Amino acid sequence: MSRPAASKTRQVPPRVRRLPPPAPRIQVATNLGIVAVLKHGNTYLLADAHGDIQPDHRGLGLYNLDTRILSCAILRLNGLRPMLLSTETGGNHRATIELTNPDDARDLVEVIGGAVERQTISVRRLRWIGDGFGERISIANYADRDKALTLDLILDADAADIFEIRGHHRPKRGQFLPTAATERSLAFAYLGLDGLVRRTNLAFTPAEVSAIERPDSTAAVAGSPAIMAGPGAISPLGAISPLGGAATLGPGPPAAKPRADDMSSMGSVRLRWVLDVPSGGSVDIDWRVWTTLEQAATASTLEVPNPAPAVSVNAAPVAPSEEAAAQYRAWTARATSITSDSESFDLLIRRSLDDLLLLVNDGPNPGQRYIAAGVPWYATLFGRDAIITAFEALAFLPDLAVDTLRVLAAWQATEVDVSRDMAPGKILHELRTGEMARTGEILHRPYYGTVDATPLWLVLLGETIRWNGDLDLVRELWPNVVAALGWIDDHGDPDRDGFVEYERGSSEGAPNHGWKDSTDGIRTSDGSVARPPLALVEVQGYVHDAKVRVADLARRIGDADLAGRLDAEARDLKRRFDDAFWMPEAGFYAVALDADKRQVSSITSNPAHALWSGIVPDDRIDTVARRLAAADLDSGWGLRTLASGQAGFNPIGYHTGSVWPHDNAIAAAGLKRAGRHRDANRITSNIFEAARQSPDLRLPELYCGFSRDDAPAPVPYPVACSPQAWSAAAPLSLLQTMLGIRANAAEHTLELDHPRLPDWLGSVTLRNLRVGSATVDILVQRNRGTTTAEVLRQDGELEVVVRTGPD
Repeated sequence: MSRPAASKTRQVPPRVRRLPPPAPRIQVATNLGIVAVLKHGNTYLLADAHGDIQPDHRGLGLYNLDTRILSCAILRLNGLRPMLLSTETGGNHRATIELTNPDDARDLVEVIGGAVERQTISVRRLRWIGDGFGERISIANYADRDKALTLDLILDADAADIFEIRGHHRPKRGQFLPTAATERSLAFAYLGLDGLVRRTNLAFTPAEVSAIERPDSTAAVAGSPAIMAGPGAISPLGAISPLGGAATLGPGPPAAKPRADDMSSMGSVRLRWVLDVPSGGSVDIDWRVWTTLEQAATASTLEVPNPAPAVSVNAAPVAPSEEAAAQYRAWTARATSITSDSESFDLLIRRSLDDLLLLVNDGPNPGQRYIAAGVPWYATLFGRDAIITAFEALAFLPDLAVDTLRVLAAWQATEVDVSRDMAPGKILHELRTGEMARTGEILHRPYYGTVDATPLWLVLLGETIRWNGDLDLVRELWPNVVAALGWIDDHGDPDRDGFVEYERGSSEGAPNHGWKDSTDGIRTSDGSVARPPLALVEVQGYVHDAKVRVADLARRIGDADLAGRLDAEARDLKRRFDDAFWMPEAGFYAVALDADKRQVSSITSNPAHALWSGIVPDDRIDTVARRLAAADLDSGWGLRTLASGQAGFNPIGYHTGSVWPHDNAIAAAGLKRAGRHRDANRITSNIFEAARQSPDLRLPELYCGFSRDDAPAPVPYPVACSPQAWSAAAPLSLLQTMLGIRANAAEHTLELDHPRLPDWLGSVTLRNLRVGSATVDILVQRNRGTTTAEVLRQDGELEVVVRTGPD
């Protein structure tokens, strides 16, 4: 007897509803405070310690490059904010946040009409970044009876450009489309002034979805109907319970009354899960976020479609955290292994390596990658920052330098655009890709207002070849080398006085083009802002170093004429530099020459960079080193950007008295190069001590320049980027300085020049240190005040030379 044919069940797509569009108010970020950062690739999250994105003055949000794609994500349990127990961050791309129900039983009675025993509900937020954002919220009931709970997630998207968040006023913005929602997905959509539609897509465990009426929002609609989770929503939640019970969605407590501490009024959409959690049971709630950007077919929001994502939460295009973890393992495997007898030092080095990978972005062009300058303000390509970071990390992460050289060469200027300070051969300053760059509201598409990136690019190329010996790379980039040299001698020196100088081409450009690029970054001795064009002391050193290094490269590829010319120009520049910049009364170099070729005589950290570049004559070295060690420059936590006692000194100023770790790393390397080994180690120890006292062992972009006598720990700068690229790489540079490591792949040599370990460090082991095609393992250890070095393993042709002698 044959069986009847089974009937076919047609899958009914979830019903799509249109909710009122967001009407966000963008708050200017003025103080980062304590912000938790997760980043991988081009996506990064700034959240508070609870894991929430609150619309406040800290610039919190989920970002994709220059655009904030989620501006509000606030979790509430029975109408109240859970209490924080702990936060653990793993590998910079994932975190676990442990929360519990608040211990204010009186408030709980008021909210839900019956107390939930304090600290009987566990809320665990396991989150990660991977081509988007993912989170699993696990709720466990440890009470002795079943619990009816309501979990709310308040959401909003403002599609804000990073420049808006930093305070750039826009007279007009684009328009939001109605938000598309189903019981398991959501799409915010913004039609920008650039004609592109930016969507923030969400997929989640089926929930009630409703619009939030905001009193100040004309877009909110009172009584917007909630989107209810269907009967099939129970099964994903109830199948597995590690605590031994099952959880189901069902009727729960009524909605909480608005409270003063309830942030629900800050969002435009609420997701609500009504949960019955048995005693000893648990429930998991999942949600994912990703973004898309596409050309709009019309400029009218009435005609632009905004479909809700037709995917389940498990099918959302957000890579699992294991993919990012695998990239961290591969990154670490390619790097030189650095271990010591100090656990805190090892953790600091691990933090440095992890943060550098955190800051790696994909792009700007397909197949490229680069190191972003810092989170949150500078999560994009900056020429100077990328070059210095790559130089600091070069001995231990050589691939980063090669990537940096190629990416910046691809964006080297080929034409003149005065408004963007652009000229042929120049290396870019900053590349932005957000809406405001695409509309031309800002100059950074890219912007070329940097006087030092071009010679520094040549310096990085020269140092990279000393480590990897890759002459094919030199030949590949040689047209860029010639163009960069042309800019130095032409547009970089418009008055042909032999010094590279700058003046912005338009009022919208940056006022200063050196690394101290704030408006008041270069001050005269009376405290006034120096008048451009300005020739900076460190830039002349960079040019000198660039010409010396390119001369060596030219000889190696057979261009002896160019090599001879560059050597002669470097010698001449070194002589003229000393004549023009030396201040006999101060026993120091001027920070700059102004528009009238007068010395800008304020005492700054900049001349330490001249030591690093080798432009300081031998008979000046000791005098310069002593001046750098004076208490007005050396705070005890590092060299200040501007000496205390100088007019305009401010220990809380961005470039007028603060301490920058990368600035100190360069100063220490310069002192080491000049043979001032003890002075180099003093600065190295100060910065390492500052790192040990920094949250998560992470050196910030900068900290305040208060004296160590007055400040027992480094005082945070309120809006410093953290992590920040050249600060993340500073410990690697400082380690190289301590060990005196210098490579010469062409001669198959590795030199350790007066290696000196400080008193707090007994030994350091380097494994898989690469010089050309050779690798070597080295043990450096201190015993009774003497530092020695031993080769543990060697593969390939390499002579290791250890130079010792008096400091």
